[in-house]
Amino acid sequence: MAIPAKTFQDLLVWQKAHQLVLNVYRLTAKFPSSEVYALTSQCRRAAVSVPANIAEGFRKHGKADKVRYLNISQGSLEEVRYYLILAKDLGYADITDTMSLLEEVSKFLDRYKRAISNSDF
Repeated sequence: MAIPAKTFQDLLVWQKAHQLVLNVYRLTAKFPSSEVYALTSQCRRAAVSVPANIAEGFRKHGKADKVRYLNISQGSLEEVRYYLILAKDLGYADITDTMSLLEEVSKFLDRYKRAISNSDF
């Protein structure tokens, strides 16, 4: 039986999402300076939203509230996915590693949301 998380930082899904944010920051640091207030900013904001909403939802009471924040995280994750595709298509970056991590976060989010939805608390 798994040990219950005491803080959001104990959640593997949050840890993976945080790693994604760090990857996105490193990746976007290489974007052209003309993108600082556009694609760089948008991509970073969306990436930060993923673990931030996991963290915020962690302390919410009730399944519906928790799941709502996880849904927001998933929406932000899809936004990051698009920005990465755009960056690749514009020739700004090789997104292979970051996209692999994004896929991993997506799977963890799906599992976590399913576990919350099926729980008895």
